[in-house]
Amino acid sequence: MKVETLRWRGSSLELLDQRVLPERIEYVACRSADEVARAIRDMVVRGAPAIGCAAAFGIALDAKRGAALDPAFDALAHSRPTAVNLFWALARMKAALAAKGASALEREAIAIFEQDLAVNQAIGRHGAELVPGDARVMTHCNAGALATAGHGTALGVIRSARDAGKRISVIANETRPYLQGARLTAWEMVQEGIPVTLVTDSTAGHLMSRGEVDLLVVGADRIAANGDVANKIGTYALAVLARRHRLPFYVAAPLSTFDLATSDGSAIPIEERSADEVTGYRGLHWAPEGVKVRNPAFDVTPAELVTGLICEKGVVTEPNRERVARLFA
Repeated sequence: MKVETLRWRGSSLELLDQRVLPERIEYVACRSADEVARAIRDMVVRGAPAIGCAAAFGIALDAKRGAALDPAFDALAHSRPTAVNLFWALARMKAALAAKGASALEREAIAIFEQDLAVNQAIGRHGAELVPGDARVMTHCNAGALATAGHGTALGVIRSARDAGKRISVIANETRPYLQGARLTAWEMVQEGIPVTLVTDSTAGHLMSRGEVDLLVVGADRIAANGDVANKIGTYALAVLARRHRLPFYVAAPLSTFDLATSDGSAIPIEERSADEVTGYRGLHWAPEGVKVRNPAFDVTPAELVTGLICEKGVVTEPNRERVARLFA
């Protein structure tokens, strides 16, 4: 990528403002944990691994300012509820604080960032082996460099497959209502020179039925102990369609996205976002005033619909509780 999603400047964290892509490339400078929490809430930065990295740097900012850290941890923990990487990163920062003191928090945040990049590259290597040559890969939302420290999870698989010499192409679902596929995934693929076709979410089943999709690869915001996957709303429907058409359905995510404390998908908190995201976009309104709106940001795909979970340790095929547990043995 020619741009960086997160840039650590020592006294500030610069976040690529994903709300204005692809029209403009702008950065938002955060100088406190509160400002990072607001950026996470407002979708300046999004994607589970990137949120975790941003939160770690938010704690480091307040530590360097000599601010009280309990309010910083609390503000960041309440920024978004579904992506477990956020809580994983905060727990790691708390452990570093307890073991080494506030002076170690900047180093720990940088280590989290660098580890995420290395993990994504490992995910890409493992996932690329599953992608046939000339494959047409459908993906949903954005699980690319913009959602991570770099390289990406689902798009990391696609990048690594391309780098391995495979002539792949991407079908990017627009991903209503926030259009992460149309605005972000399509932009990343154009930047990379990877052939990409943008489609409406409701086109996915039609293309599968016509034999125009070879496999699906998506990211995840939380994976429960039994292998159930929370990801962007619309993922569950894609998994059902993939099963109907006998297509492989893979989920690419780091171990930090696995939540062994959550037994199954029914216990994963699902964020409900503003009605404004559904009734219009960027000042344009198409729905009538007073209409009731539901806007869950995520849904849960049962493990039985997942062909394999791709993580930095390899691929867990037909995931279940025992196979997921083995990753952490």
